[in-house]
Amino acid sequence: MTPETDVAAKTHGNAVRDALPPIGLGTWPLVGPDATAAVLAGLESGYRLIDTATIYDNEDAVGAALSTCGVDRAELFVTTKLRGSDHVSGDIRGAVERSLDRLGLDHLDLFLIHWPLPRLDRYVAAFEGILECRDAGLVRYAGVSNFLEHHLRRLVAETGEAPAVNQIQMDPTIARVSVRRAADELGVFTQSWSPLGRGETLRSPVVTAIAERLDVTPAQVILAWHLAHGVVPIARSANPARQAENLAAVHVRLEPADVAALDALDRGESAARDVEREEHF
Repeated sequence: MTPETDVAAKTHGNAVRDALPPIGLGTWPLVGPDATAAVLAGLESGYRLIDTATIYDNEDAVGAALSTCGVDRAELFVTTKLRGSDHVSGDIRGAVERSLDRLGLDHLDLFLIHWPLPRLDRYVAAFEGILECRDAGLVRYAGVSNFLEHHLRRLVAETGEAPAVNQIQMDPTIARVSVRRAADELGVFTQSWSPLGRGETLRSPVVTAIAERLDVTPAQVILAWHLAHGVVPIARSANPARQAENLAAVHVRLEPADVAALDALDRGESAARDVEREEHF
């Protein structure tokens, strides 16, 4: 990466950082009226980052909420993701336009390659297609999801641009230190999916002890840990009370010792999903 590209990549990452709300609302696996109701409740609670994907089969339901919520479009940050079949076909613009139609929008704030599908070796071409959609005004930011360090470095080397975002599986037990370090170096902003982990993470004595001391919920402790690391978590819930609790994590302040104690729960990269093998179409 040339010094000029390095500057451009970091500027791109910094721009999306400034545009992103601190916590996003995830929508998987909700569909139909349930998805619409959950998004409407989340928007009423104050969420402005709404995350969906073509493979979730709920873009139309999310769009119904966006069209009736009464929130100005300029306040919303809407993310969706490239389905594997469109990734393989190479019809990236068509995929973006179909998502826009289902969502009822004229542009997307963020469009991600959902999985790298490395066996098929199409992710560089797919990213180039998203960049073309960005340049055409259909997408504000071009990004990826579930990419590892070598995937990110290859994109930068072959396209001259870093993704604005890499959305990865992450929680205190799967801290993704090496992937985040590389992303920071390249100017890629990190978002996290499944930020609360499994039930055992919420029940961890480390988490519950911090929650009791701060008089907050275990989920708020974990979400505050993501925020302390400069990561935007995508928290999913259809329960309005839980949605509001999760969003209130922005007001939780962890001590450095709390962050270190949560960091120590990390089981290493091998605990994460194997993105080299997973294929979702």
